[in-house]
Formats: sequence, structure tokens, C-alpha cells
Amino acid sequence: MSRALLVIDVQNEYFTGALPITYPVGHLDRILAVMDAAEGRIPVVVIQHHTTDKPIFRKGSKEWELHPEAAGRPHDLRIEKTLPGSFTNTPLEDWLRKRGIDTVTIAGYMTHMCCDTTARQAVHRGFKAEFLSDATGTLPLSNSAGRVTAEELQQSILCAQQQFLSEVLPSSEWIGRL
Repeated sequence: MSRALLVIDVQNEYFTGALPITYPVGHLDRILAVMDAAEGRIPVVVIQHHTTDKPIFRKGSKEWELHPEAAGRPHDLRIEKTLPGSFTNTPLEDWLRKRGIDTVTIAGYMTHMCCDTTARQAVHRGFKAEFLSDATGTLPLSNSAGRVTAEELQQSILCAQQQFLSEVLPSSEWIGRL
């Protein structure tokens, strides 16, 4: 197995912007821990979302910037994306294939959106996916379709990922595998 860590959208928007991540507690610390554990062992890809026509993730804004603690850690590749999937219109797949990587590990935000989409895209492209249950995070949602707590949303996505797509595991177990 040859794996890469995908650190998805660890941006200020989720800390000081419109979309504060609330669950699980300690999500950022665990993301930083897996980045530190991966350093020098496996490639780390930092992925950053941007928009030009919406108030969130507006390229060049403070909220668009990577969280300072994530930005200060080493990485092998940085990719910008404009849609939830990290493979859509980016060089990610080609970069992984050129390095013989067959497994991607998903960490970052939001569990139910960009992390879930990226894991699904990876599997559809023939990669194995590992989904870090405590190094991904989400927030409560309320819209015309209904209401869900952050904990319920996190748990439902993790269960769906584990069913047919990803191996879902805690960051401590994943670090132990390195």
C-alpha cells in the first residue's frame, strides 16, 4: 500500500468565518497530529477551496486563507479547488498516479461535503480511501430539508462511508499504522 494524506480545506472560514466547525471536539488538534505524523513518511496534499462569486471562501480573503497552524506545516503539494470534490478540475489524480499512490487518507472539513465527496471520487477512480473519524469535522445544519445536529451528521456520514466506500478509523489508529 502506498498512501497519501489529503488535508482538505483547513481554512479560516471554519474558525473565524461563516461556517464554524463544532464537532468533534479537538478536530483541529487531530488534523495537525496526522499532518505531523505523516511528515517524511508519506506525501501530504493540502487542498484549499475558493470561490470568486460567493461571500464564503472568497479567494484572497482572510477566511479563504489556510488556518495558520496548518499553513505552517510541511506538505508535498497544494491544490486549489472550486467544487466539493478534490479531484474535480485539479491535478490531484495525475499527481497521485505518477507517484504510485493507491490509497488516500481523508482529513479536514467538512465531513459531509468536501471530505465525503473526495472519498467517493477517490473510490470511483480506483483508489482505496481511509476516512479519519476524528480528524474530520462538521457543524449543525438547518435548512428547508430539515435539521440535524453536528454529531448526527458526522455519525451518518461516517456510517455511510464505512458501508461501501472507505475504511473509517480514528486518527490514533491511523498514526499507529505509519
